[in-house]
Amino acid sequence: MPPAPLSFQPCRTSRLFSRAAGFAALCVVCFSFVAGDADAASRTRFWNLTTGTIKEFRLAPAGSSSFGKNQCENDPDASVDHDERLDVTGISSGRYDAKIVYASGKACAARGVEVKEGKVFSIDDHDLVDCK
Repeated sequence: MPPAPLSFQPCRTSRLFSRAAGFAALCVVCFSFVAGDADAASRTRFWNLTTGTIKEFRLAPAGSSSFGKNQCENDPDASVDHDERLDVTGISSGRYDAKIVYASGKACAARGVEVKEGKVFSIDDHDLVDCK
């Protein structure tokens, strides 16, 4: 009678190594998400809650007319759609007046908008004044 065929059973060390490699890969993936979230959390961002697409968004210290660069230039398509967020650069925490120009050409202002570095701030239609 021929001997019974041998069945392959991975050794215990091989299974442990396989599990350890899987755990290490999982740790790398999780770390990359956390690092990405940390980067996103450190950015100051404007959240467009108005009903239109903005093509020009400038900020000036509240009460002044020293408007800075067009922040829409930070967006790949140079505009900010409704419910889209925009990275804002060169701005520290404080109160600002915003100058907004829509894709339609309509221009409005928002006064005394509170901006905190590393946080998201928003403007909606109720915040707009002096629309032309």
